[in-house]
Amino acid sequence: MRAYILGFREKKWESYLTPILEEPMIRIVERRLLNAKRIDEVFTIVRKSDLKKFSLHVSNPIGVNARNKLEALHKALPFSGDIFLVEGNMPLVMPFLVNYLSTLFYESYADALIPMWADGSLEVTHAFYNARALRKAVEACLSENERRISCIAEYLDYETVSIEELIKKNPKVSLSFLKVKTPFDIKFAEENLKSGL
Repeated sequence: MRAYILGFREKKWESYLTPILEEPMIRIVERRLLNAKRIDEVFTIVRKSDLKKFSLHVSNPIGVNARNKLEALHKALPFSGDIFLVEGNMPLVMPFLVNYLSTLFYESYADALIPMWADGSLEVTHAFYNARALRKAVEACLSENERRISCIAEYLDYETVSIEELIKKNPKVSLSFLKVKTPFDIKFAEENLKSGL
């Protein structure tokens, strides 16, 4: 199975190459995904202008010209197969959680398996998808001039898994959903990686 990392800069402050323990964050995400049993290949979606820079740090960068993450996803997605989608600012993505979610996904009959918080918000960039269904959902969003990547859920037949229930079973699950945006987040990620997470 393939995993796709969204490393496409949409806002100036987004930096997927931010160093964490002197290693680019996106490389850490790729390595952790490759530690998951069902992930065979990892592709990273980046701006075409950033392709050279990212090729120094990740195995399979895909450079695209796009206005936003939705367009970038549409240009980079495969036409078939099943994929795991994650954003490049989630360096504590847990291989064991990816393994568990993949099992739930294969046991379901839905086009997607999306983790959900108790308030109903979905983690669409920490989910499994049928690539064809995801492509159609992205196309539907783009036809509605939508810019938010979260809109894909409106056009998918998906099942959810409760993040809080997963955390009750294993508190470390919560770390998998950390999105690094601030210096505090970087420090927090470094402390957890140093502890052998």
